[in-house]
Order: sequence, then structure tokens, then C-alpha cells
Amino acid sequence: MKTQLFLGVLLLGIVSCQNSNRYTQESPEIEIVKEVLTNYDYQDWEKMVTHYADTAKIYHNTRVNVLVPEDLPEYFQKNDVSFSTRAFEDENREYEMIVDDNGNKWVNFWGLWKGNLVANNKEIVIPVHITTQFVDGKIVKEYGYWNRGELVLEIQSIVNKSIEEDSLDIEE
Repeated sequence: MKTQLFLGVLLLGIVSCQNSNRYTQESPEIEIVKEVLTNYDYQDWEKMVTHYADTAKIYHNTRVNVLVPEDLPEYFQKNDVSFSTRAFEDENREYEMIVDDNGNKWVNFWGLWKGNLVANNKEIVIPVHITTQFVDGKIVKEYGYWNRGELVLEIQSIVNKSIEEDSLDIEE
């Protein structure tokens, strides 16, 4: 009986040690993602890039056009040209970290991105999901997904209006 009890307690101890926490909403990796988003909001590109491994692969709305960390400043600056303001909303940010079946650490972010267009001050709000993989405290992979449909339609409308105005000027 004592042997069975001892084996039962031993088995319970082994199983509980192997059952590690695979999901959390607080981790050093989550804090890094928060810093990256703050760097983005304040356009601190140099500091942002330091959170990525030199060999990191970044996929924003694509599986083909891979960015590397040193591409990020130019990528974001090109996108910012059309906006007078832009940032992630503070009150609608959600973070989680998971450890997958292979032991990889991933941080997921969901939030709302807001920007005002320079041309007409129209506010654009875009839901965003970003997931990042970490190795040794650095981002090694990043996937970002958002729907640019509203933005594309608004820019097309601005361009069409500009073309119409230009053609009216020519006719006069």
C-alpha cells in the first residue's frame, strides 16, 4: 500500500512538472511587443529595430514580400506620408503569449489602429493582428494582418476627386 501511494505521488509530481504554463497575459516578451508598438507610435525607428534579431523575417499582409528589421523604418515612413496622425488606440489593446507544441514562444497582439488622412482629415480605423515569435528575447518572425480596404477606397476617392478637379481646370 505504501509503495502504491509513493508511486502515485511520484507520478503526480512528474505530471505536474511537465504541465508548464503555455498561455499567459504577462511575460517579458509581451513587454517587448508593447515597447515595439510604443516605438511605432512615436516613430522611434532605431529603438524599434533593436527588438528584432538580425535574421528576423517580417511578413505584413503577405507571405511573399519578406521584410527584414532594417527595412521597417522606410516601410513605415512610406505608409505614414498620407497621414497627419496615426497610432494604435491605447484602450483597445490585447496581448497574449503562448508556448506552442514545439516549445516556441509567440506573442499575439490585437488592437485598433487609427489615422487621419492629410488630404481630407478623414479618420480611418483598422483592426490589426500581429503575432511575433521570440528566441532569446528577440523577435525572429513577425506576421501582421489588417484589412486595408477602407483606406484604399478612401485614397481612390481622393485621387478621383483630384482628377475631376484637374479636368475642370483644363476645360476652363
